[in-house]
Amino acid sequence: MTDENPTVDDQPASYDEWLDAIDAGEGFYLESPAGVGSLPPRRVCPETGSTDLTHEPLPEIGTIETYSVVHVATPGFADDTPYISAIADFGPVRITGVVRGVDPETIDDLVGDPVTVSVGTRATTDDRVVVLSPPES
Repeated sequence: MTDENPTVDDQPASYDEWLDAIDAGEGFYLESPAGVGSLPPRRVCPETGSTDLTHEPLPEIGTIETYSVVHVATPGFADDTPYISAIADFGPVRITGVVRGVDPETIDDLVGDPVTVSVGTRATTDDRVVVLSPPES
């Protein structure tokens, strides 16, 4: 069963609302009638052009597809270095985030490792950031 894409003042879910939902343990993605997944603030399916996007629960576990260890960052992340930036496959969508719970100085390879998604803050600016972490045992 799917719910209609939630709106605020007739607008699709924003990125901040998506972060709020993840933070509340209610992560979601948007799905078109053709089954194409995307993330807010998407308003149109990137493959079909459909605007009929529904709210679907985000899988709890994803898998790291690729990552980089960042030693020299932009000013917005300067105090966070070194950190790991990764892309994880969560089934119908891919999520980019900062990996926490893994030492960036001692990793051998993260590709294929399972991760969960949450919301944290940057050390540099205290802005919210998508966090990918190994699942708790």
